[in-house]
Amino acid sequence: MNLSLKPGRDKSLLRRHPWVFASALQTPDIQTASGSTVSLHDSTGQFLAQASYSPHSQIRARVWTFTDEAVDKEFFRRRIKAAIEIRRQLKVGSTSDSYRLIHGESDGIPGLIVDRYADLLVLQSLTAGTEFWKETFADLLIEVTGIETIYERSDADVRELEGLLPITGSLRGDPSSFVFPITEHDLKFNVDIARGHKTGFYLDQCENRRRVGELSKDRDVLNCFCYTGGFSIHALANGAKSVLSVDSSADALSLLEENLTLNELPAERHTSMQGDVFQLLRKFRDEARSFDLIILDPPKFAPTSAHAEKASRAYKDINLLAFKLLRVGGVLVTFSCSGGVDAALFQKIVASAALDAGVNATIIEHLSQGVDHPVSLHFPEGAYLKGVICVKSA
Repeated sequence: MNLSLKPGRDKSLLRRHPWVFASALQTPDIQTASGSTVSLHDSTGQFLAQASYSPHSQIRARVWTFTDEAVDKEFFRRRIKAAIEIRRQLKVGSTSDSYRLIHGESDGIPGLIVDRYADLLVLQSLTAGTEFWKETFADLLIEVTGIETIYERSDADVRELEGLLPITGSLRGDPSSFVFPITEHDLKFNVDIARGHKTGFYLDQCENRRRVGELSKDRDVLNCFCYTGGFSIHALANGAKSVLSVDSSADALSLLEENLTLNELPAERHTSMQGDVFQLLRKFRDEARSFDLIILDPPKFAPTSAHAEKASRAYKDINLLAFKLLRVGGVLVTFSCSGGVDAALFQKIVASAALDAGVNATIIEHLSQGVDHPVSLHFPEGAYLKGVICVKSA
């Protein structure tokens, strides 16, 4: 099936960006199966790419390849092998038994996420195209990795935009447990693959957790939006004087306590607190509490640029409060995982927060996702995780 673009709407494809919006197509609605492969042409009939077709999404087509090669099982076998080989060359997995194996567009398979947790794979199918080929992906992953257990976590909100229902459960084999320990930089974490955020754990923060650990010795640490305590465990293991972990989820905090026990860390140096982070930060401010190191790793406030303005206010609010709670010489490690807020805007937000808080601060480091979450030069949207480390000066 062929799809033709309107005149002048082929520029993004010529730059090898993998998305084609319905508004760019001469006939966006065609009679073909959801997720099937279509051929994209410019307005003169010149071939551009082959893509998966999504009849319900505004992103009507996602490019598999910019050549006329066959899109079949062998095509995806090559893509999966290439993704795994890159990670092998980069020595991904040398400090952790859990990492991202397939990262969607940046690994040439738009909409497919595969995370490895020790001897188990967790798969997310986020688009019509990956849903169409999902069984093939599962067979290939077992063949290429030798791992025979694949759990599916296709329950992200974006599936609704694709006209897809949420799906969770065993895709191949049966996990011996839905909660089991992984190892990261010699520390252990219990991961809940069935109910946890994303595929169970924030694998993209692996190296940033290590960095926070290095900064934590002899410091009083506040970890906001702590989830199951990744940053908290690293801080305690590296000699933090005290750690206060805050999250709205009782289940997450319960898993955090298990992680403390797993790593035989001193419980007397750690406190968990359940509640709304915004409210608790204001409460700490009113109580004149202060900390040497504050971590802000909030959920996605702006999924798209349309949400950027509202998200900017939320990011500014928590960073302003954090600057007020930070002691002179203290360190703020602050993140945004929002696709609608780029790195430049995020830095402006943090700078504005410091200004309104009446403090001087210096950025000493920029942080991003790990190398197992690569970013294609042709798909800048893949650089979703932005972080800065700031030091508050007198």
